[in-house]
Amino acid sequence: MQIELMHQPGNTAAKIILAENEICTTEAGAMIATSNNMDVTTTTHKKQSRGILKAAKRLLSGESFFINHFEPKGGPGELWLGANLAGDMMTYDLDNESLIVQGGSFVACEHQVEIDLGWQGFKSLFSGESIFWLNLKGNGKVLLNSFGAIYPIEVDGEMIVDSGHIVAFNETLDFSITKAGKSWLHSFLGGEGLVCKFEGKGTVWCQSHNPGSFGSSLTSGLKPRKA
Repeated sequence: MQIELMHQPGNTAAKIILAENEICTTEAGAMIATSNNMDVTTTTHKKQSRGILKAAKRLLSGESFFINHFEPKGGPGELWLGANLAGDMMTYDLDNESLIVQGGSFVACEHQVEIDLGWQGFKSLFSGESIFWLNLKGNGKVLLNSFGAIYPIEVDGEMIVDSGHIVAFNETLDFSITKAGKSWLHSFLGGEGLVCKFEGKGTVWCQSHNPGSFGSSLTSGLKPRKA
């Protein structure tokens, strides 16, 4: 599977080239366009396998119940994918490892990658985020999206990150919920509140915009419709 990212970083789309009978698994609704020799199968898990429980788990993490599998027939095929919010995309090559992904950031992966649920504990709930994140594991290419620009932050020791800006992180990192300022009062008055403290060695991929804050600003700014 070959992935080319176009129009970065503000309005990124992914152009994917698949060899004949090669399968790309995508989030439902991610397709922009595809060549006419592409076979599309919609399932709750792997192609030609059942996975109702795994699909239900994905709903808890903010992803869709169904996933699509694109497979070109009679030759190579081309697939274009996009995201719900304007921003960037990134690729990551799993090498017998796990990548924890924030709900809503998963776009696509090679078919052999296992999509499971990552339990982050109730500490995530108190940070304002989901307590369930996706756990992508195994070997193969992964495609993720962000709201705004996406960039890596290398952690070797400790790093504080706002929870709404997290896209993904290596499973080698542990995290805990803590206050942003010296006191709880300063944390909330400063608008940061609770943040994630990562410990260990690995990478956290962050997005420049916070979807939750963006949604809140839109809602508060909308005027009532006049009759």
